[in-house]
Formats: sequence, C-alpha cells, structure tokens
Amino acid sequence: MTSNYDLVIIGSGSGNSLVTPDFDDWRIALVEQNPVFGGTCLNVGCIPTKMFVYPASLAAGAREAERLGVDATVDKVRWADIRDRIFGRIDAISAGGKEYRAHGSPNVDLYEAHAEFVSPHELRLSTGETITGERIVLATGSRATVPDVVTQSGVAFHTSDTVMRIDDLPPRVLILGGGYIACEFTHVFSAFGSRVTVVCRGATLLRGHDEDIAQAFTTRARTQWDVHTGTLISSLATAADGTIRAQLDDGSSVEADLLLVATGRVPNSDLLALGNAGVATHPDGRVVVDEHQRTSVPHVWALGDVSNEWQLKHVANHEARVVAHNLAHPDAPVAADHRYVPSAVFTHPQVASVGLTETQARAAGREYVTAVQGFGSTAYGWAMEDTSSICKLIADPSTGLLLGAHLVGEEASILIQPLIQAMSFGLPVHEMARGQYWIHPALTEVVENALLSLQLSR
Repeated sequence: MTSNYDLVIIGSGSGNSLVTPDFDDWRIALVEQNPVFGGTCLNVGCIPTKMFVYPASLAAGAREAERLGVDATVDKVRWADIRDRIFGRIDAISAGGKEYRAHGSPNVDLYEAHAEFVSPHELRLSTGETITGERIVLATGSRATVPDVVTQSGVAFHTSDTVMRIDDLPPRVLILGGGYIACEFTHVFSAFGSRVTVVCRGATLLRGHDEDIAQAFTTRARTQWDVHTGTLISSLATAADGTIRAQLDDGSSVEADLLLVATGRVPNSDLLALGNAGVATHPDGRVVVDEHQRTSVPHVWALGDVSNEWQLKHVANHEARVVAHNLAHPDAPVAADHRYVPSAVFTHPQVASVGLTETQARAAGREYVTAVQGFGSTAYGWAMEDTSSICKLIADPSTGLLLGAHLVGEEASILIQPLIQAMSFGLPVHEMARGQYWIHPALTEVVENALLSLQLSR
C-alpha cells in the first residue's frame, strides 16, 4: 500500500524546520531513520560539544591562572554530572521534537524508518511501506568515517557520536585526526584532566585553515598536548588489561584507555539509492545542487551536509530557509548565499575563519595584501599575557574590501563577527576601521589595528 504526499522530507535536523505555516494545506511526510530526533547538531554535534567545551574552558583557565599571579586548582571534574546535565536537556528536546511531529502536527506523518528511492517520486521504507512525494527534500546529513587500520584491528573505539556518553573520564586518550572535531575533543579531555595524544596525518593541525593560523595553533597545541603531525597509525592492539596500544609510523608508540576516531565525515547520500531517481552526486558523494538548492531532478531538493562542503549547522539552516521559500514560491525562487561562510573551532585557543585563505587567494590569481596583528599588541592582550594569538586579514588592495579573515585566540568566534559583516555588506577596511568607535581597551582593538595595518592602494 502506497501513501502519497505533497512533500517528503528525509532527515529531521534542519529538514525539520521546513515545516512552516506556508505548507499547512500540504500533506507532508517526515522520515527519520535514527532513534534520536533532531539531527547531528542537536544530538551529537554543535550543541552538546559546546556544552562540554564551556566547563572545559573554565577548568583550563583555572590551571593557567598561575602565570598571572592567581594560584587556582581544579579539585575534581565530575564527568558524569556534566554529561547528565547536558543530555538531560538535549534528550528531552529531541524527544519533545519527535512527539510534536508524531502527534502535534496534523498535516505531518512521521516515519521512523530508513528510506531509499525506487523511482524519482517513490521511496521504499525499511518498515516495508512505500511512499511517494510530489516534491522530495534530502536532508540526511553526514556520518563519521573510520579508517581501515581501526576497523580491522578489532580495537574498541569511539567517534563523536558516542564519546560524549561514556561513563567515566579516561586517564589517557588517543585521538586520531587533526580537524575541528579532534581539536575540540582534545581540549575537552585535556582540560578535564586526561592525558591526550593526537595523531594527525597532516603537517599541522587544522590544515584546512590559513597556513599561518594552522601553524600558530599547532605550535600552541604542542605546549598543551602530545601532538604527532605527519604521522599515521601503523597498528592497533588491546592488551589483556584493556590498554590500547598504537604503533605509529614515526617509530613511537602510544598507550591509551580510550581511542577517539575523528578523521572526518562523509555525506549520507550513498544510503539513499539515488541512482534509482537519477539524482547526480559529486565524486566525494555530495548531492549536486544548483543555486536554489535543487538537484539534477527538478522536484528533488537537498540541503545541509548531504550536499554542501562546509558541514556547518548555520549553513544547513540558511539552505533550509532557501528551500522552504522556493517550495512555497516556485515562480520567485531565491538563491543560497555561500559567498562568506564563517566557521569556528571551539578548542583552546579558539580558531575562526571566513573567506579566502592566503593560499586560496594566490591560487585564484587575486591581487591581495595581508596584515597579521598579535593579540599581545593590544592592552587587553597585555592583560592576558598573550604572546601567540593572531588576527590575519587578507584584502583587495585596490577596492579595500576584505577577501578573508582568520583568527586564533581568545574569543575568536566572537571577534570575527564584525569582519563577516564587513565582507557581507561590502564595507571597505579603512572605512570600517575609522568609521566607528572601537572600545578601548577591549580585545576588539586587535581587529581595529589589523584593519589599519593593511597597506592599500591610494
């Protein structure tokens, strides 16, 4: 028996926000295969990780206060209490969202099942049911990848999907990977008292960032954690006492009580049988979409990690708003704006970025100038005794417009926001620097000074 719908949404993360009053007279199916409702960000991503990061940063601050004349200690970290506070809130939100869609949305049918295409309009569910959609939105997100050296070893491991729910704080943690997930969890476990080793195949941590930023962060990381860059795990084994032993290709070995694999995520497009619908994908698996988020099949749309390269919740939310508008107003579509997509890594110290890196600007043949300003060059930076944090700006020398902004340091995720605004609204750097007051001696002066340091054409 087949049920027919005006709209089928696959995925309950940002896809769930598509159900707006514009579609009150549509019959909608929402399909979610995961036991928890609400997507990656709510359950295993942005929100719970930052709820761990905040107390971790408090603990790290206490331990580092000695250099400023404050003798403070961290007596105890109650991991279980922190975990239960976090998921006591998140699990309730997830369960409430599922309950609302199941029983509080009269025009929505919730299917707790996996869906695959049978034909362009038809989907077969793992429950045995078949549904059809006049329009279909793919919002299935991404999943963690695990290298063969781990899966074939038989050693127990965690990913970001599972590690936040462990029962006890492990004394020794081995983290495989050097991206934002690896660096955030390195901060969390280290600040809480675990001895952390990071193994990263890249020459630096956060190698996707601007080279100066990645290098500055890696240098700082080496003062906090045992960091192995340009390194792979050759073999893994578990000892009789449960200790995980990793042999590295640099000749060293590591012992740990917990292995966290944070080597990236892949889009869940390969689980949808897209070939049966004719939906095209990129070589890396991302669903191909146009500027309106429409796939190669006109009635199928996609948003979020399944189709974009950023894997960021704020991008998925933006794309969901675009898709919702275009579904409701097919004769007046709007385009997604991916010109200036910012990101932040909530590690220690924070890292934030928007726009082109210097390497990208050079590869694109752009004329550019740069300015690098140390946080320690400002009065607030002096107060923090910060000798390693930097703000790097890249600008077009003829127009004075920013091409990129990159920061590593205290509250980088906040400091970058006025730079995102300047890029989004076309504000030239010297007009931005001199056209407003900058509070003295706030840390934002590092942004002001970096803007004034750019040597533009006159």
